[in-house]
Amino acid sequence: MASAARGFGRWQRLLVPLLCTLLLGPARAVHIKKAEAAAPDEALRYLRSAELGEALRALAAAAPPGLARLFSIGESVEGRPLWVLRLTAGLGPERAGEEPGGAAVPGRPQVKLVGNMHGDEPLARPLLLRLAQELVRGWAAGEPRIGRLLNTTDLYLLPSLNPDGFERAHEGDCGGGAEGGRENSRGRDLNRSFPDQFGAAEPDLEPVPEVRALIAWMRRNKFLLSGNLHGGSVVASYPYDDSPTHKPTGVYSKSADDEVFKYLAKAYASHHPIMRTGKPNCPGEEGETFQDGITNGAQWYDVEGGMQDYNYVWASCYEITLELSCCKYPPTSELQQEWENNRDSLLTFIEKVHIGVKGFVRDAVTGAGLDNATIVVAGIAHNVTAGKFGDYHRLLVPGTYNVTAVVMGYTPVTRENIEVKEGAATEVDFSLQPTVMPPALNVTQFAATPAPVSTITPTPVQAEPPRPTSLHQPIQPVDFRHHHFSDMEIFLRRYANEYPSFTRLYSVGKSVELRELYVMEISDNPGIHEAGEPEFKYIGNMHGNEVVGRELLLNLIEYLCKNFGTDPEVTDLVQSTRIHIMPSMNPDGYEKSQEGDRGGTVGRNNSNNYDLNRNFPDQFFHVADPPQPETLAVMAWLKTYPFVLSANLHGGSLVVNYPFDDDEQGVAIYSKSPDDAMFQQLALSYSKENTKMYQGHPCQDMYPTEYFPHGITNGAQWYNVPGGMQDWNYLHTNCFEVTIELGCVKYPKAEELPKYWEQNHRSLLQFMKQVHHGVRGFVLDAVDGRGILNATISVAEINHPVTTYKDGDYWRLLVPGTYKITASARGYDPATKTVEVGSKGGLQVNFTLSRTDIKVEEGKVPVLNTPDTGDPNEKEFETLIKDLSAENGLERLLLTSSGDVSPYRYRPYKDLSEFLRALYLNYPHITNLSSLGQSVEFRQIWSLEISNKPNQSEPEEPKIRFVAGIHGNAPVGTELLLALAEFLCMNYKKNAAVTKLIDRTRIVIVPSLNPDGREIAQERGCTSKIGWTNAHGRDLDTDFTSNYSRYLGTREPETKAIIENLILKQDFSLSVALDGGSLLVTYPYDKPAQTVENKETLKHLASLYANNHPLMHLGQPGCPNKSDENIPGGVIRGSEWHSHLGSMKDFSLTFGHCPEITVYTSCCYFPSAGQLPSLWADHRKSLLSMLVEVHKGVHGFVQDKSGKAISKATIVLNEGLRVCTKEGGYFHVLLSPGLHNINAIADGYQQKHVKVFVRHDAPSSVFIVFDTENRIFGLPRELIVTVAGASMSALVLTACIIWCVCSIKSNRHKDGFHRLRQHHDEYEDEIHMMATGSKKSLLSHEFQDETDTEEETLYSSKH
Repeated sequence: MASAARGFGRWQRLLVPLLCTLLLGPARAVHIKKAEAAAPDEALRYLRSAELGEALRALAAAAPPGLARLFSIGESVEGRPLWVLRLTAGLGPERAGEEPGGAAVPGRPQVKLVGNMHGDEPLARPLLLRLAQELVRGWAAGEPRIGRLLNTTDLYLLPSLNPDGFERAHEGDCGGGAEGGRENSRGRDLNRSFPDQFGAAEPDLEPVPEVRALIAWMRRNKFLLSGNLHGGSVVASYPYDDSPTHKPTGVYSKSADDEVFKYLAKAYASHHPIMRTGKPNCPGEEGETFQDGITNGAQWYDVEGGMQDYNYVWASCYEITLELSCCKYPPTSELQQEWENNRDSLLTFIEKVHIGVKGFVRDAVTGAGLDNATIVVAGIAHNVTAGKFGDYHRLLVPGTYNVTAVVMGYTPVTRENIEVKEGAATEVDFSLQPTVMPPALNVTQFAATPAPVSTITPTPVQAEPPRPTSLHQPIQPVDFRHHHFSDMEIFLRRYANEYPSFTRLYSVGKSVELRELYVMEISDNPGIHEAGEPEFKYIGNMHGNEVVGRELLLNLIEYLCKNFGTDPEVTDLVQSTRIHIMPSMNPDGYEKSQEGDRGGTVGRNNSNNYDLNRNFPDQFFHVADPPQPETLAVMAWLKTYPFVLSANLHGGSLVVNYPFDDDEQGVAIYSKSPDDAMFQQLALSYSKENTKMYQGHPCQDMYPTEYFPHGITNGAQWYNVPGGMQDWNYLHTNCFEVTIELGCVKYPKAEELPKYWEQNHRSLLQFMKQVHHGVRGFVLDAVDGRGILNATISVAEINHPVTTYKDGDYWRLLVPGTYKITASARGYDPATKTVEVGSKGGLQVNFTLSRTDIKVEEGKVPVLNTPDTGDPNEKEFETLIKDLSAENGLERLLLTSSGDVSPYRYRPYKDLSEFLRALYLNYPHITNLSSLGQSVEFRQIWSLEISNKPNQSEPEEPKIRFVAGIHGNAPVGTELLLALAEFLCMNYKKNAAVTKLIDRTRIVIVPSLNPDGREIAQERGCTSKIGWTNAHGRDLDTDFTSNYSRYLGTREPETKAIIENLILKQDFSLSVALDGGSLLVTYPYDKPAQTVENKETLKHLASLYANNHPLMHLGQPGCPNKSDENIPGGVIRGSEWHSHLGSMKDFSLTFGHCPEITVYTSCCYFPSAGQLPSLWADHRKSLLSMLVEVHKGVHGFVQDKSGKAISKATIVLNEGLRVCTKEGGYFHVLLSPGLHNINAIADGYQQKHVKVFVRHDAPSSVFIVFDTENRIFGLPRELIVTVAGASMSALVLTACIIWCVCSIKSNRHKDGFHRLRQHHDEYEDEIHMMATGSKKSLLSHEFQDETDTEEETLYSSKH
């Protein structure tokens, strides 16, 4: 400490005058004491992003060497750096190649303070800058408290996580909001964008580079304590921020470390003069109180995707959220007071990183620190892990604890009755005895002697461990036993917890007995698909009694986790591949099977007694068994991820079996797939590494004649397997899968398991590496460089195309050779390349495709795309549509939405009416409730409009309707639409995406078209037709007959109401009707033998709904009464399913010019109310996708050259579909992605012909300007005008002559006129009529030529 004190003195003399000059100006630097005294009075101010960077740079430069380091962890959307200032004593000089900010200091806990996460809450920016200045000044001045803090703490200050939002915010804006800079430049709330333990789906991190940068930074470090600085109230909030129910408020969501979090929150609040009172008295919320100035986050309000929970759950960092002021963006004049309010709280909070227990975990033999050692505290279900040098720190409140250190391969050690006191942490070191002795080199090469915490200049520590030498031996698994489900579950959770930086545990669904179908993801960026990185999967235990695959995959997880970062092979594999491992696809069957089973069948099938490997749709045979939940879950999983390669691990023989698994004849014959050579190479890559398998004589004691050359076989040649999983993978996804039989005994004894690992572990690794063979690359748009989703990659002479993923990335496995490869996509010209594929690694081949419209000759047919509008609101909305159309876009919307609207009961007519009225009364500014008419029994047919201007005509906005309940016995659709309506209303002005959709869309919801039928329908009537018809016994979906004008009076009142008040308005762009009785979508027409115009668009709309449903797109409704139904893609034309006349969707398309699809929501017409929450969860994404899709297609505007809008012009699309322009010249029509022809026709104008390119993720606009028609009756306009002029002249001359003749004659009869009405009262009436009418009408009634007949006089007086 003497040397440290001398350091203080030396730097005090040099630094303090400089800092005083920097902070206070030269006039105040005359005397240090004066400067120090005056410093608190110096006004703080907000610095723009560039200024903030300069101030931090100047401060880091002025600080003494080894105290400060400035670096950026990444950039915002708009490219602004995310600056971090690191402050701790003893930093070494920056070294080339090390992590930004430098290496961690052994034994010194890391603390971070993050500010300005919401751009319009910037108070943290000046406060953290002032904190940094005071810490530097105080350390230089020798202040004991600050010297002690910086000598023992590694502090990181991030003043602004959202600099883009800050630049849009406005000083003095106390309420804030999305438009005021709260969100990032892509409209994302950063504090709703993190992975969430209670979230429904993984968030898409692509639109939030700020969050990605923060997560990556956290993974590179082991932060222990963190503060997230906000504004809008005055309170310290602690985890959890949300709950499993996501109730908006009032749920105390308790973490395992609840006492620690309350202690940390109180430490801050108790030193803040306002916060500690618990009464912020914020304007508009004067009654809000917080006991002790703290609150549980979820109890205050539910925040899904928040940063503080991510810190704790995924990174074992204890973070609380600090609301510092009622005003989000307080004026500059208040900053000094805010600093004084928070200064002591900030310092106290940072100091609390030193509470609890700390120490080192070391190898008892070598003394080396054991990284990733797990520290377990009895009674607290949250473990922490040691750092790179075996150093650990565990925050605990005062008390007595039992603490255990656990490391795989070592005997755990428990220290009991450790007393934790207030203040500095209790030091507890652990020395663990290895149970498996690794080579000395492997342990000692990473050994590091921790420097004492008082040392100012530690020995430099490398940021990454050095590459192992060739003598390196990977750590082998030690956990060889049979894992029943609970044991397996704990195993998986343990490894996900111990290695959170490169693992992610998730479930793809549940078994029949509701066991989770777990998958462990292992990747350097878990939870994220990295563009260009292939995805691989292993599936084990499909047959419950074939258990070797299950145990090998658990061993593989252990092997990959323990060796990542140290073993070159494993590290390269994990960094270049996204690996998914499902240890058990049939956990129910496993629980029934028995150890020692050699060739039996007990436990083979699932709990419904179906063989899962005979349960997939088959190309040659109809699979009669109903789809099982395990099968459906795996099929949905395979449709979700872009898997390239897979293996399905079985038992009962020793061979690798490749497609096809069956053939048309159903006999044992070689059934060759188009990629037969590739499959043989894949199979050999596994068998070559397994000596016994490669010999080809697997089970001589059981099957002495069985022989497989080189240990591989074609599936069908061995024996036929209809309904197998490997063929389904190949035929329905981009994934190549083989089936691996791992041994002759299905359920061997536990003591034999190490032998199986020894025989197979090299094969498992080699097979995974095959995912990188062949060609890979991107298919890009030549105009904007964006990846093209679902582009097709075809290889000449191999009849098996693959498709691109969301970034345009693709992978095509190929054996070495020369290939002609073609990339094609709808609306683009294909491109072909000839490539040479080698035997080592993969070849990158990128394609850039030009749109088909580029070849249209200029001057003939103009091709139009979305114009580059200068309106930022338009651009922002277009960006929103693109974001929501991207993969996981709608999941992100749902993750960031608020409120639980899941239906839990059915509402009869009275309750439905009250619910709709309640929506209208609670949200009057965005809803309008009206009745379209009445049913036979005089129930109202309600219509709810949701729009920012309800009941106002906005022809430029697309209009969509949702209709349900045309069959009263199928009320699921009714409840889904009520839930949708409440969801939209509840999230208006709360969720930016929902708000913008409502502002730009007119949404009409008709929840019950047949209320009379609904009243008599019976719950749980899965097949009952009671309520199917209306009160007259008429099926309303047969009442929309074609000759509507002639028979309108004879229609059912329900049908008439919809036709007159909705369909014939002809102002809808899309209609979605919800029905029941199956799980699919139909599109027009329902009537037979009808040519379908615009079929591609109709099918596209139906497919969009089905693809956003977790099961519908699989095409296997699995309805008990129609178990054999197979609907490809879940979409079918109505007449091909249940053909009938008079359907609503046919009438809508023909007479309403509005495409309509019918969604069949569930197999059961009227399922139990208990199923409603899951049905809402299944359909809500699809329903929202329709709100997004209605903004796509073509938006047009028609006018003439003078700028006059032309309404009622006819727009003919693709020479078939016709729509008319609305008021203001607007038209909108939905079209499938690709190139489309448009003809515009209007009387008196030349016909216009244009082409438009429609994207899958954005609207296209057409601006049509008509020229005046130059030909009339087929003749030139000039000739017609000349002839017309001459004719008019002749007519005028003739009229003059006639007038002259008549005038002469009339002079002789002028005395023949007389007044028809003589009476005074009649005359008064005429005067009144003249005042209200026209002079012409008065004269025509008042005077009459007496030579006319009486009959003529009477007629004249009547008119």
